Amino acid sequence: MFHKILYTFFLILFVSACSTTSKDTADSSGSGSSGVFNSTSTTSEEETAADSGGIEPGSQEDLIVNVGDRVFFGYDSAELDSDAKELLQAQAAWLKQHNKASITIEGHCDERGTREYNLALGERRAQAVKNYLNGLGVGVSSMSTISYGKERPAVVGSNDDAWSQNRRSVTKVN
Repeated sequence: MFHKILYTFFLILFVSACSTTSKDTADSSGSGSSGVFNSTSTTSEEETAADSGGIEPGSQEDLIVNVGDRVFFGYDSAELDSDAKELLQAQAAWLKQHNKASITIEGHCDERGTREYNLALGERRAQAVKNYLNGLGVGVSSMSTISYGKERPAVVGSNDDAWSQNRRSVTKVN
């Protein structure tokens, strides 16, 4: 009899440990701000940061939220399409407005092709972005390029959707 009670107790304990949390439970693992700001700030830059949810003007987060930090390329191509050029025009205006000392332009590829080929293609993509930004008045001395080839995919997968997201160039504020 004692064994049956003990067995029942462990079974109840096991089942309750395996239960799932309700979907109503708030997820506290997000990266959003806490909503607490210094209400006594006096500078306009601090007020702008508070108004934009705590994003510091001129930061990488500011670039991502207000302009976008990446352009995408076609298969086996380093040519900028009209969407890429439009985004790079906005990036150039943002970079001039915030007078950033330096940026790094990363070139990326999808998983197809050899490592060496993709490193070269990633470099051509980064150089295409650098040259276009330079043509829009961004100083060439403030820009550096690096190619990661296929080593840092944005999306893991072996399908057209993943490949199209991985054929990109990313502008990083230093």
